[in-house]
Amino acid sequence: MLDRESAVQVATVLSKALPYIQRFSGKTVVIKYGGNAMTDEDLKRSFARDVVMMKLVGINPIVVHGGGPQIGDLLERLQINSHFVNGMRVTDSATMDVVEMVLGGQVNKEIVSLINRNGGKAIGLTGKDADFIRARKLEVTRATPDMQKPEIIDIGHVGEVASIRVEVIELLTRGDFIPVIAPIGVGEDGASYNINADLVAGKVAEVLQAEKLILLTNIAGLMDNEGKVLTGLSAAQVDGLIADGTIHGGMLPKIGCALSAVKAGVNSAHIIDGRVPHATLLEIFTDEGVGTLITRKGA
Repeated sequence: MLDRESAVQVATVLSKALPYIQRFSGKTVVIKYGGNAMTDEDLKRSFARDVVMMKLVGINPIVVHGGGPQIGDLLERLQINSHFVNGMRVTDSATMDVVEMVLGGQVNKEIVSLINRNGGKAIGLTGKDADFIRARKLEVTRATPDMQKPEIIDIGHVGEVASIRVEVIELLTRGDFIPVIAPIGVGEDGASYNINADLVAGKVAEVLQAEKLILLTNIAGLMDNEGKVLTGLSAAQVDGLIADGTIHGGMLPKIGCALSAVKAGVNSAHIIDGRVPHATLLEIFTDEGVGTLITRKGA
């Protein structure tokens, strides 16, 4: 039982959250779930509770998950060689079978079960269900100084989003379910494609015109050259940070996904530290937040 002081603290927190609950009730929030948040047991439980809490106060959370480390572990156990080009896993037919087993089976069902055990009503799906995510093969080019034209590299069953059937998600949310999406798409020929989870989350947020896109990461957020977390950024300011080299390397794809979403009509994108317990609730229901906020202002 809580003592009086602890009870007052809880009541104060709930009271401060009320304006945010009123503001976002009925709105859609797309969350890309990955990194430490989906491997640490305590963080997994706090994430599941966050999602259930959001649903209970009237927000429609939609979860898109990754699973790169789990895929890598199974490939290693099966002694299937794996390598990367431009940060993307080369995915032949054997590797794609493993990707489908891990993302569409093991990881997806674990997340669904975890949310359900914490009082939610989650349903898992991949882009192959009802042709929910149509994909096209991703072409990767690589140039070297001695080439007249860039080399086109075939990285197998790696795709990008061609289209998304919005009605599939709307059907689930109208039924009070929480969709949990594995980032596997289907091509026109019926072939399966492995798609980057950040990109799928961004496109889902765009087609639904979501209130927020939240990308969970293993860093504190977007940092400047002095290591300070940047937040409250407009799309125009982010463009400037890319142009001057502040945003570079591995952060570019994630920032690009967030930037694309806000320019396409999503009200805000958040790159937050998934290593912080209840990071999602802290970002939505407090002024301080736990990462980088990018808004449509100046988009």
